[in-house]
Amino acid sequence: MASSSLPSLQFKFHTPKPPKPPFHLPPPTLSTLSQNNPTPRATNRRLNPPTTRPPLHKNNHQNPKLTTQPAPHTKMSQGTPPQYDDFNVAFDSCTDLESAKNIQQLLIRSPYYGDPKLNSKLVGLYVNFNSMIDARRVFDRMPDRKNLSLWHLMINGYLNNNEPDSGLLLFEQMKDLGLTPDAETFRLVLSACVGINSVQECLQIFKSMKNTYNLDPKIEHYLMVVNLFGNAGCLNEAMEFIENMPFEPTVEMLESLMGFARIHGDLELEDHVREILTMVGVDGVRLEWNRSASNMLEGKKNKIDEYRDVDSYKEDAGKNLNGLTGQMRDAGYVPDTRYVLHDIDEEAKERALMYHSERLAIAYGLISTPARTTLRIIKNLRICGDCHNAIKIMSKIVGRELIVRDNKRFHHFKDGKCSCGDYW
Repeated sequence: MASSSLPSLQFKFHTPKPPKPPFHLPPPTLSTLSQNNPTPRATNRRLNPPTTRPPLHKNNHQNPKLTTQPAPHTKMSQGTPPQYDDFNVAFDSCTDLESAKNIQQLLIRSPYYGDPKLNSKLVGLYVNFNSMIDARRVFDRMPDRKNLSLWHLMINGYLNNNEPDSGLLLFEQMKDLGLTPDAETFRLVLSACVGINSVQECLQIFKSMKNTYNLDPKIEHYLMVVNLFGNAGCLNEAMEFIENMPFEPTVEMLESLMGFARIHGDLELEDHVREILTMVGVDGVRLEWNRSASNMLEGKKNKIDEYRDVDSYKEDAGKNLNGLTGQMRDAGYVPDTRYVLHDIDEEAKERALMYHSERLAIAYGLISTPARTTLRIIKNLRICGDCHNAIKIMSKIVGRELIVRDNKRFHHFKDGKCSCGDYW
């Protein structure tokens, strides 16, 4: 190669006794060998220091990623060995599974491999990326696993990945190691029991809170048992369980029971729970229309607007909602006024349903965002059954994906269907 073509980029190959260069390239790591230099021959090259720009890599035209800002783990693999804080930054900045694996390789070759905090962060990364196999490998090799939050992280990861059985097995392993579960542990474990629909195991674990560990169950633990009874169709047992609680049931618990009664066709129980909710509303504990509810809407430029008072945008949204409701009726929508707990006439009940907060937020989003934009609505109350049916029809009419997050779960409405399968 003629040296005159690129005078500032002279490549030299080692001789048996090479002269000392101005500086050496750092030793290659597993990530740099696999990403940039597929053959070991690249390790025998050295390069004079650049003056105005970094040297061009021979594969730049094939891999455009090489010209972009390097990821944190790539920076760590260049130059001096990574320090403790470098790993913290890399873990916090990691956005994909492959990068997490590269960081793990660097951690294995570092003096911080056994650090419990760094390993906990690595487990958290794998859990977030839904790679429970990788998370479990790191978890099982950790020398120190006495931190309950680490076990909670793993159990919750199994729950989010629809592996409640693995979560329950991990709970048994935790007890075998002599760790004492706390209230959060039992909340997760009871949720796992709901996932496998195991009534007997759930009741046994629930009773062990007080009898074995001297922990007083809280309302969230009672709610898990009610949900399990409801899933299994044991509605009478659920009602009896609620009546025997040491404190009054919450609105969320009663709404959950009413939903299970509707799903399993127990109209008598559904009406009974609705009467209870009506009395709760009279006492001022829960009036959905008057209760402050935060609704967030993602707008044109990923801007999130928060509405605590519907009056500020009700006029514009209401006009659009009136027209949309007419199209919904043509598509077969019939208002279910059973969800209106106020003592008013049928016409007023239908109007009250139409102006539920999530519908107003959707109507406002439809007139303030480009066509086909996905709308994301967040509310702090459970979505009622009528709104659920209405939004399914809305999604089909407007041709958009409508995502509603209530206090139960995410509902992805698209083409007239919901991701929850009408079960929430």
